[in-house]
Amino acid sequence: MSQKTGASKSSSTFHFVAGLGSGTLGAVLLQPFDLLKTRVQQSGSHSIRAAVRDIAKSPNALTAFWRGTVPSALRTGLGSAIYFTTLNVIRQRATALPFATLPAVDAHHSSSSSLPKLSNTANLIAGAFARAFAGFILMPLTVIKVRYESNLYSYNSIAGAAKDIYKTERISGFFAGYGATAIRDAPYAGLYVLFYEQFKKRLSSWHIPSSSIPHTQSGQGMGSSMSATINFTSGALAGATCSFISNPFDAVKTRIQLQPREYRNMVQACRMMVTEEGIRSLYDGLALRMTRKAMSSALAWMVYEELIRRAETTWHRTKGHV
Repeated sequence: MSQKTGASKSSSTFHFVAGLGSGTLGAVLLQPFDLLKTRVQQSGSHSIRAAVRDIAKSPNALTAFWRGTVPSALRTGLGSAIYFTTLNVIRQRATALPFATLPAVDAHHSSSSSLPKLSNTANLIAGAFARAFAGFILMPLTVIKVRYESNLYSYNSIAGAAKDIYKTERISGFFAGYGATAIRDAPYAGLYVLFYEQFKKRLSSWHIPSSSIPHTQSGQGMGSSMSATINFTSGALAGATCSFISNPFDAVKTRIQLQPREYRNMVQACRMMVTEEGIRSLYDGLALRMTRKAMSSALAWMVYEELIRRAETTWHRTKGHV
């Protein structure tokens, strides 16, 4: 009993650390895309070039493009850690449910992943619930991050931003836009896991059949480099697809978080944006968000899956020697 508990705890630790590392790496590398998206969505000008020129006017242009990296890395790193850990727990529990698992013939084909193989419905529900939970926990950092990136506020530190939000809006200020965020992120994450697994399945099926490849420690009949390529490509395709679907909620969420007194809730904000600026305002920052999400998702899931694969291989090897 104790041995099983120890394995479970170690597995959760693997997923938390892998999620933290992959999320932080993606946030730091892709912060300029996030910054530009925020500026484009707040202005309503629809112009990426105008946003780039505005940021480039700063005394230190290079540093200006990475403004807000600390809150972004904290939010994305911790968010990814909580998300992947929660997702793993849900998926592990779901394997005990007959309707949530795949038929044996599908579960054992050549795969680029060592994660549980679930049905489309189970992947959709698991991804949505895990993201909604992580989003609620990290919402205060999300609000600080968005306002820190915006030029509507002149925050000089995370602590200063937190104090100002609490002073002017109290606790509710830290959760401004959560409704739009949850409606954006939960379906996005659910669809993402579904599409990601489907893309992996399709891409893996184009690979040489597993029966002709000797099994390696890095995957089920698939080399480490091929697994990483499939996971990266699947992550990018799933991220771009889901970003297009969920962008209107992201645009509304940004307005609510930056100007909560003018944009009071999701319905009112959406109506006001469409009335004053047209349908196009709901797709402000789409190109930037699709690019950023495709790259960040690809990096995060590729790194996460590879770290989990290596960690679990090492864990099982060590346990075998005990």
